[in-house]
Amino acid sequence: MGDLAQDLIPVVDLAASEPAEQATSELCKAFREVGFAYIKNHGIPEEKIEEAFAWILTHNQSRKFFDLPQSAKDKAPHPPEGWHHRGYSSIGREKVTHNLFDKNDLAQQRKVPDQKESYELGRENDDVMTNIWPPADTIPGFRDFFVEFYDVCNALETKLLRAIAVGLRLPADYFDACHRGRDNQLRLLHYPPFAAELLESGQADCIGAHSDFGTITLLFQDAVGGLEIEDQKNSGRFRPVPHIPGTIVVNIGDMLMRWTNDELRSTIHRVRTPSDTEVDPETGVRMTKRRYSIPFFIGADPSTVVDCVPTCHGPDRPKRYEPVTTAEYFNMRMNALY
Repeated sequence: MGDLAQDLIPVVDLAASEPAEQATSELCKAFREVGFAYIKNHGIPEEKIEEAFAWILTHNQSRKFFDLPQSAKDKAPHPPEGWHHRGYSSIGREKVTHNLFDKNDLAQQRKVPDQKESYELGRENDDVMTNIWPPADTIPGFRDFFVEFYDVCNALETKLLRAIAVGLRLPADYFDACHRGRDNQLRLLHYPPFAAELLESGQADCIGAHSDFGTITLLFQDAVGGLEIEDQKNSGRFRPVPHIPGTIVVNIGDMLMRWTNDELRSTIHRVRTPSDTEVDPETGVRMTKRRYSIPFFIGADPSTVVDCVPTCHGPDRPKRYEPVTTAEYFNMRMNALY
């Protein structure tokens, strides 16, 4: 299997304060052909990314979020409703699926649990989907840091949306007005080790095959690997998206695919953490490797009506999708996960 980073997904340099014509062209070319790109010189300091990971690592020098006792993490519980995507979800709480909404189909999928735990947060001034923080004395400084990191990620949002607009032959600020609310989501993910045989036999999963359903996603990942995308030319075949130091992985979500009449691809992807080659001496079982990642999901304002942009349809190119609001689509997808 070839190295996907070199074979399919380009590395796009965003060094200029406003992406140059070449970078804009390369970015949209990648999103048309693959749906994914690596970006470098993106403006988020590497030390800030390292600090974000330091807050979630287990077995760190000081106890961080995922290393807290279960009872402490459970003090910031994800609500029962899928649409209120905030707070902590324990292993098996969420089951990621792709376009499954029938209760019987979902129940069948839940027999193969996702081996991950997560914590979700959004903007602090959201009165509908309020953040659910762990008590301050449980993990001092956690809230302050991630409120700041959320804003740091927001700064990259405008640059990417403008580059995409230009690449679609639209005014640079075309998407600005419907992303003013910064209705984004920062997700902290931990994939603990589990028996590799369960993953290989299909009895357990890390994150199942799915598409993201926002506008675009930024992904910060550790060096362990595990992210895989479906090969556009070979349906059902997945290829690795390894970590490249100094880059962020960016991919298209369903909303932008709908906006562009499928010109930009919301590619199916999954996570399957690599396995150790040797048996764990304590358990006598070959285990998967521990993995951490931090995706930042960029979404349009909830009331935004997503309809095909003018440069992506015409007399010989009809619209493929009916208009839908961001909130309607988000709630439909989220309620199927919990």
